[in-house]
Amino acid sequence: MTARFKYSRGSASRLALIASLSSLATIGVAEERGARLHPGNLMVSRTVYDDKPSNVRVGTPLPPNCAPANCVAATDDGTFPFVFNNVLADDYFGITSKIILDQLTPDGALVSSLEVPNSSQRGVPPSKDQMVASFSSRSELALNLSPDGERLTFMGYLAPVNAIDVSNSNTPGVIDPTNPDPNAYYRVVAELDKEGHFHFTKTNAFSGDNGRAAISYSRGDVTLLYAAGNAGNGSNPQPAGVVLGAGAQIMASARRALVSQQPGAPTPVASFNITQLPANTKPDKVGKDDNFRGLAIFHNTLFFTKGSGSNGIDTVYFVDTTGVDANGRPLQCPEGVGLPSRSAHLPNAPLAYDEATLVTNGLPSNMCILKGFNTTLAKTTTNVFPFGLWIADENTIYVADEGDGSTKYDASKDLYTNAAAQTTAGLQKWVFDQATGGFKLAYTLQAGLDLGVPYTVAGYPTGTNARNKNLPWSPATDGLRNLTGRVNRDGTVTIWAVTSTVSGAGDQGAAPNRLVRIVDDLAATTLPAGAKFTTVKTAGFAEVLRGVAFAPGTMTEHERHRKHF
Repeated sequence: MTARFKYSRGSASRLALIASLSSLATIGVAEERGARLHPGNLMVSRTVYDDKPSNVRVGTPLPPNCAPANCVAATDDGTFPFVFNNVLADDYFGITSKIILDQLTPDGALVSSLEVPNSSQRGVPPSKDQMVASFSSRSELALNLSPDGERLTFMGYLAPVNAIDVSNSNTPGVIDPTNPDPNAYYRVVAELDKEGHFHFTKTNAFSGDNGRAAISYSRGDVTLLYAAGNAGNGSNPQPAGVVLGAGAQIMASARRALVSQQPGAPTPVASFNITQLPANTKPDKVGKDDNFRGLAIFHNTLFFTKGSGSNGIDTVYFVDTTGVDANGRPLQCPEGVGLPSRSAHLPNAPLAYDEATLVTNGLPSNMCILKGFNTTLAKTTTNVFPFGLWIADENTIYVADEGDGSTKYDASKDLYTNAAAQTTAGLQKWVFDQATGGFKLAYTLQAGLDLGVPYTVAGYPTGTNARNKNLPWSPATDGLRNLTGRVNRDGTVTIWAVTSTVSGAGDQGAAPNRLVRIVDDLAATTLPAGAKFTTVKTAGFAEVLRGVAFAPGTMTEHERHRKHF
């Protein structure tokens, strides 16, 4: 097969940002040098809950500052893990928590840990750069290494530790008066360089929801940030800023401290609408087709995944930068499905849109479903939940499927039966099929994940949760979320991935999860005998694992292919 994603050497001028983006440029460098980072090591993101009963008081109105009609009373205090039973009453419940980046050897030995600046540290007042996660939001803190291998990127919030219900808040520049969670916090993109310095960029994107992942790309003196996430937590019609702030974003990397930044309106870089497919004539809620999770760059093409929500299509997408046809449809997919062009380049400016029709019609479409992947509407599919993706070469894509989240449990077998019965949850291998001219699911790697089988964690409850249908507290693996990989010299690939969980916890994302590893034969198109996941690391009490990538300074597959071509 001819290489479908072949690298093209676009000119540096393609990365010249329009004036509105250049005004966003800011950098905040951490005052102290972080732990020494070693190329070839892994970086794993985890977030740790500050386990204090006083964080929440029983009876406290939730969300904070809620209008009386939107308030519910807290059912549990701040004690872990019982505090996350509050999500059974408050759909938006979460508490901000510090972020730790663990540096591990590929075999899982801990080398060092680096704490992202946060308000719980001495000498970090509100005026200094800081960032938190929202415990236990399951779709946050994906780690992505830039294509040149120089920077590690992830997303969080500009907020203090122990703030409540931040992940569904508005952003300060995009206030949705119908959002039941009325508070406002900026979303933040963090970059970690190979010297251990943090750089932060705040944005008004993803108002009403969260940023999930980001990746940095540099050419010459210009560094861009691409981000994936979701927006909107209010009623229709959604404000223009919510529509603009959904899905796929572009912004300039930072040049000043966070306190000095004044970001403007969100800057979307891409959008997809289900009406691009001829069979879908009725559009969804504006902006909700762009509920993106994972992203990747391969051969100057930007890829996204969608795997949750009742709108849109849960599948793998790419951004088409080759232009549009006479009807305004992307050249590579006039009917919504296609393959990237060899002449593609990464987008370098926000997506143009018609301001007069933005709220009613949304953004124009410049994305395609990657040929071979799912095209059935999310509202009718039952087994498609893509999260992270890793592209090994032009013909091979590995997709993490997180599973359906069902907590159906059989006490006689001590088994989450739906989780155990899944056939596509885990690590999917997709290969290019010359006969169809698209990608095809070759097999799904599951051995060793023990889907649906409960496991115990020191200090974590082992009985049943009386507040949640008397389901067992003990978590079980339901599938995989974020991942990274490496092509080995012997023709195999090694892939590391973070698991998703099902459990009887009020919020399943609060259950301690795992980092796992597997070796696969890159050329195989049928399931190899003996391929089996092993556990590299298990989250401890009051912590969860979220992202995995190689340390800055590691040569990426992108760079290897660039040098080859």
